[in-house]
Amino acid sequence: MTSKLSISAGQGNDKGIKPHNEDACGIYLPEEPLLTTKGIAMVIADGVSSSETARKASESCVTGFLKDYFSSPESWTVKTAGQRVLGALNRWLHAQTQKVARTNGGMLTTLSALIIKSTTAHLFHIGDTRIYRLRDRQLECLTQDHQVWWTSHRAFLGRAMGASVNLEIDYRKLPVEIDDIYVLTSDGVYEFINSRELTDLLSRHDDPERAARAIMTRALENGSDDNVTCQVLRIKRLPGQDEEEFHHHLSELPFPPSLDNGMVLDGYRIVREVHASERTRIYVAINSDTDEKVIIKTPSNSFDGDPEYIECFLHEEWVGRRINNPHVLRVLEPLQRKSFLYYVTEYIEGQTLRQWMTDHPRPTLAEVRNIVNQLVTGIRAFHRLEMVHQDLKPENIIIDDNGTVKIKGFGSTKIAGIREISTPQEQHHPLGSLNHAAPEHYLGHSSSNRFDIYALGVIAYEMLTGVLPYGKALTARNLKHVHYHHAYQFNDEIPVWLDGTLAKAVHLHPEQRYNLLSEFNYDLSHPHKSFVKNMTEPLIERNPVAFWRGLAIALLILNVLLIYILSATNI
Repeated sequence: MTSKLSISAGQGNDKGIKPHNEDACGIYLPEEPLLTTKGIAMVIADGVSSSETARKASESCVTGFLKDYFSSPESWTVKTAGQRVLGALNRWLHAQTQKVARTNGGMLTTLSALIIKSTTAHLFHIGDTRIYRLRDRQLECLTQDHQVWWTSHRAFLGRAMGASVNLEIDYRKLPVEIDDIYVLTSDGVYEFINSRELTDLLSRHDDPERAARAIMTRALENGSDDNVTCQVLRIKRLPGQDEEEFHHHLSELPFPPSLDNGMVLDGYRIVREVHASERTRIYVAINSDTDEKVIIKTPSNSFDGDPEYIECFLHEEWVGRRINNPHVLRVLEPLQRKSFLYYVTEYIEGQTLRQWMTDHPRPTLAEVRNIVNQLVTGIRAFHRLEMVHQDLKPENIIIDDNGTVKIKGFGSTKIAGIREISTPQEQHHPLGSLNHAAPEHYLGHSSSNRFDIYALGVIAYEMLTGVLPYGKALTARNLKHVHYHHAYQFNDEIPVWLDGTLAKAVHLHPEQRYNLLSEFNYDLSHPHKSFVKNMTEPLIERNPVAFWRGLAIALLILNVLLIYILSATNI
């Protein structure tokens, strides 16, 4: 059976000799699928003692972090999710601090969080709580105290949640090994127990709950005058699959047979087949509950038993189910428990952008801007979830009968959060059209949001000119020999500043491209000053075709005029 991440954990929290307890802690062990996509979280917080609301601050951070982290998109990386959640909590605490600072000093707290996802530990740290790791009886403190020493005997907290609008978070990630032990403690513990004692107590107690209690007790026996909090987590088993297990998991659902008109598949009545290729078959079907048309996409039987193909097919559905945007094709929940491998999408009456371009070989700038604006909205939905589509092309864009543009084709989408999950198979999803793939793909570099910006720039250029910006599809061999062809050479209606916008979007070097979709979209309609400057260049440099055409016309007119004058003179 496939092994999953398994841990044992325990914690303790006590006010010690103080009248009030200002510490807080929490552990959350989710069920699947969150166990795989989000991991396990452990958090400790120590409210700043000078604040009357210290307990409220620490508790709010612990409960808020655990709730909001596991509610964040599964496609986000741990780092993105953790930092955004902590940033939001910090802004809330700071706002509360501004309201109550005059009376009780505000809501301030330290915080340390440990997340174990797949085979990696992710650490977030603000303040002077600590995270330790015991491995092979070697104890290591993995965090650095944020303290400012005023004198040799007195230190002040240099960083805390709620102290400032801008939060600086220490983040690091480390590989996890079986039998690793992680310990989170407040200063009321670690200031009164040395490394040797801590190692000894952890080694003596196999049960994490007992170990945490024993550590707290020892700190109090050693004279701790503060609240005492300790959490202990032991790694029992790491997720892992051998290739046979992995392939078996992918093959749990069989490939469906060829579907004929009138057949019923899990509550969907097949109407007709609309597309068939070597990789997929697509059918129009009727939802038996609502009588609405849907699209059913099934894998080709030619790939039955091919794990890479099956993973890619499942990947498409996973992406589509997590994006809700009017400009992205909706992948629907199945009516029943699926008996075969397939997925269902909304049905759209319309045409692909490629077909639209054939029907509109010379569209107006307004029409192109309208389509690009809708595409930007759809692509942004991917980027906000830390996804890169990686296969934007006219064939993967649909325009319905109302003019609404929708993006489809999610098989190549790169998902940052999923890439953190280890599998026995390399996570590789083939890229689509070579005409629209960014150059970094051919150089073996990792793709970023700029990959999609490049593809969008090529699509806009192609709509306006009917050709590709470099004259041909890019390859690893020709990258050094191609050059950008100015768009106004193929379309006289394209101003120089707009050509500059397109050239920046499709620049061969990612760092020279637009960083944000909104910047590109804005510059398509508003002349950028740097591109306007180029309009002062001589026409022969800006548009040699227009220059020579104009010169030829001028010479023709001059010749006609000379002939007329000579004729008149002879008369």
